[in-house]
Amino acid sequence: MPYHGVAARFPTTAEQQGPHFRARKELTPVRWRPKLLHMGILERVEWLGRMGFLVFILASAAFLSAITAMRIAIHGRETTMPNLVGKNVAEASQALRAKGLILRVADSVYSDVPINQVVRQTPPPGMLMKVSQQAHVVLSLGQRELQIPNLEGNTLRVSRIELLRAGLQVGEVSTLALPDQPMDTVVQQNPKPGNGAATPRVDMLVSAGQRETSYVMPYFIGANEIEVQHRLDQTSLRHKTNYVAASQWPHGTVIDQSPAAGSPIPANAEVELTIAN
Repeated sequence: MPYHGVAARFPTTAEQQGPHFRARKELTPVRWRPKLLHMGILERVEWLGRMGFLVFILASAAFLSAITAMRIAIHGRETTMPNLVGKNVAEASQALRAKGLILRVADSVYSDVPINQVVRQTPPPGMLMKVSQQAHVVLSLGQRELQIPNLEGNTLRVSRIELLRAGLQVGEVSTLALPDQPMDTVVQQNPKPGNGAATPRVDMLVSAGQRETSYVMPYFIGANEIEVQHRLDQTSLRHKTNYVAASQWPHGTVIDQSPAAGSPIPANAEVELTIAN
């Protein structure tokens, strides 16, 4: 006879419990599905947030590393400009090559230093330079044998042309009134004609001819007309007289003058007086 105990009254399998229990058991996950789905989204968002933060940290670290590497690379390719003045061209080129720089001869000039020595340099010593940059130098051609032409007795214009033809420079030009010398004539030069000059500049003293007689205009206002005309006649100055009615002034008194008092006037100038009538 079959056993009709507790197990018989409480079946344990789905087949023993019947079709209604199976349907109820199959519907059980459906009641919990929305809650599980909701928790999956939160976990996913949290995971994406953690990943985004991690990517941000890694990108920032990579960016800072790149900037640091670039700065190290840039500063690592900088060098200091050496002092080249006084060195010959071979020594200067060797000193630049040791620092990764390039020598470029910009010009050559005559100077007192020996030939092929550096007279000037650009950039100056101590300046920071990028490796492979050029350093411009000016080399010496040595002392020049200057041939100074004879300029005395020539006009200033002719003397300028002679100096330019000889590759020389016009120095200081001074003028002096010399009655016995024609105007615009060179009467003295420095250096003197010949060889051995230390400078290519030639200074010249030029005659300004005879000095022109000039006067300083005196103050005539308030003086008597006859006295003023007598003083002007002594200086050979030409004068023009205008008479105007001025009752507040005594008759024959100078009330205006041109040029003004204190003005320099040449000997051939004309003085204009205004006299109270």
